[in-house]
Amino acid sequence: MLDLQIERRAEIRANYLFTQLSRSRLPMIESGQHPQERENLLHEDHSAPEIHIIRSAYRVMGEKGVYRVPLQDIADAAEVSKSVLLYYFKSKENLVLTVMRWVLNQIAERIRASVSHVNEPEKRIRLMIDTIFSDPLQNRRFYLTYIGLIGHAASSDSFGHLSATFRSTVNAIYAEVIRDGYDSKTFKVRDIAEAATVIRAIIEGLYIQWLQEEDWKRLHAWYKDACLAAVLTYLTGEVEDGGLQRASSATTEQSPDSGRAVIHGTG
Repeated sequence: MLDLQIERRAEIRANYLFTQLSRSRLPMIESGQHPQERENLLHEDHSAPEIHIIRSAYRVMGEKGVYRVPLQDIADAAEVSKSVLLYYFKSKENLVLTVMRWVLNQIAERIRASVSHVNEPEKRIRLMIDTIFSDPLQNRRFYLTYIGLIGHAASSDSFGHLSATFRSTVNAIYAEVIRDGYDSKTFKVRDIAEAATVIRAIIEGLYIQWLQEEDWKRLHAWYKDACLAAVLTYLTGEVEDGGLQRASSATTEQSPDSGRAVIHGTG
């Protein structure tokens, strides 16, 4: 009898979570919508045990990939049994979906908070990029997981809606950051929504290139600087001066005898 009661409670809880997760089908956010009028579609309330499992699952997924990690590995990282995972999340897909909603909400809220008390247009952009390029290990974990989400979104309606919701949320935040500069003519762009989309393309494109670097940890600061320069150049129409120099794995010099360039590896 007790086992049946436990199973029934687990079923009720899992069905409730599945209903909550289906909120990812909510409509897209318009990039130009005023922040006070926009609901945070990524936010969900979770209990302390759920947060513990979500954090553990995110850490493991960042190391092993979203769908290559066995459910048992997540259970081991959270120091719980697989039955506990299924009690709270019903299935691995629902757990992954919940984890991604949670981490995407964390990212979106950090970006929003970083610029909320600043009015100067270029400073808002700098603070936003500082927040986005926060730490090499954290950024690598997030983008490897995020790329897994994008890949799975092509074949899953639930993940497709989640990916679209995050995309529109981030575009809306970028639009908020751009708006003052657009209104004051500091930023020379045709349209706020278009500019938000282009900025996201610059940021995510540079991140994809950074992930492929063998020396990704050292080059993180260079990519951050390159991203800031590219975004400001796009917005203002003025090329950023200076910036970090990217150290090459090889140097060149002229051969005194032949005049040809000689390549020297640096180790």
